[in-house]
Amino acid sequence: MYEYNENQLILPHEFFLPFGGQLNPKNRWVLLSQIIPWAKIEEKYLQALGDTRQGQKAYSVRLALGALIIKERMDLSDVETVEQITENPYLQYFIGLSSFQEEAPFHPSSMTHFRKRFGADVINQVNEWVVEAEQAKTKDTDKTKDDDNDLDNPNGSGISGSSEQIESHEEKPKNQGKMLVDSTCAPADIAYPTDLSLLNDAREKLEGIIDTLHEPQRGTCRKPRTYRKKARKQYLAVAKQRNPRKKTLRKAVRQQLNHVRRNLKHIQNLVQKSSLELLSKQQYRDLLVIHELYRQQKNMFDTKSNRIDDRIVSIQQPHVRPIVRGKTSARVEFGAKISVSLVDGFSFLDVLDWNAYHEGNYLVQSIEAYFQRYGFYPEAVLVDQIYRTRENREYCKEHGIRLSGPRLGRPSKNEQKNREQKRIEYQDAVERNPIEGKFGEGKRSYGLGLIQARLQQTSETEIALQFLVMNLEKILRDTFLSFFQIFFSFLRQITIHKLSIFYKVRVVQ
Repeated sequence: MYEYNENQLILPHEFFLPFGGQLNPKNRWVLLSQIIPWAKIEEKYLQALGDTRQGQKAYSVRLALGALIIKERMDLSDVETVEQITENPYLQYFIGLSSFQEEAPFHPSSMTHFRKRFGADVINQVNEWVVEAEQAKTKDTDKTKDDDNDLDNPNGSGISGSSEQIESHEEKPKNQGKMLVDSTCAPADIAYPTDLSLLNDAREKLEGIIDTLHEPQRGTCRKPRTYRKKARKQYLAVAKQRNPRKKTLRKAVRQQLNHVRRNLKHIQNLVQKSSLELLSKQQYRDLLVIHELYRQQKNMFDTKSNRIDDRIVSIQQPHVRPIVRGKTSARVEFGAKISVSLVDGFSFLDVLDWNAYHEGNYLVQSIEAYFQRYGFYPEAVLVDQIYRTRENREYCKEHGIRLSGPRLGRPSKNEQKNREQKRIEYQDAVERNPIEGKFGEGKRSYGLGLIQARLQQTSETEIALQFLVMNLEKILRDTFLSFFQIFFSFLRQITIHKLSIFYKVRVVQ
């Protein structure tokens, strides 16, 4: 059941405080609540709920999404998020409560359900709405300033000048703006995987499954031997070594493979006598993952290889894949690979995939998304070397887009032209720095550096939320910056006015 509310906005003075006073309308959480289009999001939220006429009353869209934004913006755990909301009246106002309450508005376990209801596609759509509204507001403000300048200076270079000026103003280029594109990895919260540790973890989980399946037959037949103490001792003998030899490590892997194979055979025999219904949902899921894990590890052991398609690196999170990045700090990362585009400081999540992919294959998709968003292609696309494939160069040339980087072929014999080309390349490299800074902002200040959600769907939602929160932060910074600009402009006008009066008095004297 869901109580539909067309007006999700509550004014600050309408929020009841039992200890008196009113909320500050210029507080950051109050301003954020006015930026987010709650009414539009509610329609998407209702679709995720399904039949809203039955069942327990669901939480409002403002409470659900607001709690997720608070968690990502403050980089908190689910439990700490509920504690912060319980203690802070501004956070309670942000999630849509009408008055301050000392009890927790919801249980921390509800955060998982909130992440399931808001998929990554819904969060990306909310991100589009927020950026679109802010850019439209900025465009209207700039237009108002231009109109004011034209009124103050009728003979200036504004639109109200001569007909030639009007025609030159109306002739806008086909392509406008610059787009920065790059990719990174959002690491998942898993232990660094090794073949030996994965097999040991699989063996221990299989032993628990054998105990569960044998429980109804206890006292009637003998329990299958798993040699768990011996297997544990064999594992620790190698795991405690700082740098075991390759031959020693391979022997330990073979031993754990044999233990896993034996346990899988015992489970197959026990299922014939009992039923898989005795297993919990988590145990059944682990059993399926371990079957595939054993196949992969046996294949790599027999072929003496370290590579295999769709390699499982975590039994708890089987969707996580190794992403080879070639960085000095971490050559291999384990998580989702994402491609992001940056336009006027606003970031958009274009691609999210758990398998490693070539970034250059998705550049056309990012450019087309830019066209769908603004109605025209960018003037220039600033990327690194991996995006400069022949297919992408031909696509950009066909649509009149300048792709950053050196051109193909021999350099020109004109030295002045070569210097100009190098200057443009250097300027493009400088202007491309903000997207690297955006990744650093997400990984250092927010939770993009370690995704702590365990499910694939909730992890994707958490990644998409990072970019929504960063765009909301940018809007807040621009709001405060514009306030200070107006304030200093007012002081400047007052100072100029006083100085003009002072000099007029001196001239009269």
